[in-house]
Amino acid sequence: QLQLVESGGGLVQAGGSLRLSCAASGRTFNNYAMGWFRQAPGKEREFVAGISWRGGGTYYADSMKGRFTISRENAKNTVYLQMNSLKPEDTAVYYCAADRIPGRSAVTPDTEMGSWGQGTQVTVSS
Repeated sequence: QLQLVESGGGLVQAGGSLRLSCAASGRTFNNYAMGWFRQAPGKEREFVAGISWRGGGTYYADSMKGRFTISRENAKNTVYLQMNSLKPEDTAVYYCAADRIPGRSAVTPDTEMGSWGQGTQVTVSS
């Protein structure tokens, strides 16, 4: 399994921006599609964005399109989530995760993930 560590969360005002990072170690990071998920208090975990193992393919939840951007730097074993125009409803713990199966071209809401980070808290104040 990959070991994943998220960072970059914090408190931001509505309309602001944050960039989350997820550093990977263990198995070959480059082989795995990656995703970001989030879980707000009292709600189920939801898909945010996914990126293919090469980085050429991305997929977003509808509510994040145009505001969030997922990217990766395979040379640094890191995946990012740039979040702009943040809203109070974006407040959640954000998790990165690696696809269970290597070499797939996309992570979508239905993808079964194999490794998870511990999460980073994002709080957006109104």
